[in-house]
Amino acid sequence: MKLKEWAREQGVSYRTALNWFHAGTLPAPARQLSTGTILVEPPTVETGRTVAYCRVSSADQRDDLDRQAGRVVQECARRGLALDSTVTEIGSGLNGDRQKLRKLLATPEATTIVVEHRDRLARFGVEHLEAALSAQSRRIVVLNDAEVEDDLVRDMTEVLTSMCARLYGRRSAAKRAKAALKAAEVPPR
Repeated sequence: MKLKEWAREQGVSYRTALNWFHAGTLPAPARQLSTGTILVEPPTVETGRTVAYCRVSSADQRDDLDRQAGRVVQECARRGLALDSTVTEIGSGLNGDRQKLRKLLATPEATTIVVEHRDRLARFGVEHLEAALSAQSRRIVVLNDAEVEDDLVRDMTEVLTSMCARLYGRRSAAKRAKAALKAAEVPPR
């Protein structure tokens, strides 16, 4: 829309809006055409839903899941993010067998997905998810972007446990994974 129309809608004079434009303080994106006409871009109204996604790895961490959801809701309120819903799920971050996350990612109405830490969404490849969602004008908000300590060791433990479970069965997987990690340790000098 032209600057004159925008100024009328905002209740300011055209001259004031023109001064703001030249000073670079116009509170809306605007550009000047080669003809001299100044066009103000209409504000983008964010549509869609903001959904929090919380996940823990096992059923015995259900209390942690409730606390995580509470922290996410509290931090979103502090940042001024209005949540429409919260999705909680119990499942490993290493495999793709998380039905609620798949459904959330497939829902185009969920334009903003909020997670506490990157690893709650996925252990690996969050950057790929962000790129795919941004191509659809969707985004991921990570509330605590700091890496969790011992992330690499924990990830390797989970990868080894998962691989051992496939090779040797679920019962002895954790035991064999711990033995493999212990064998891989380098003794201090």
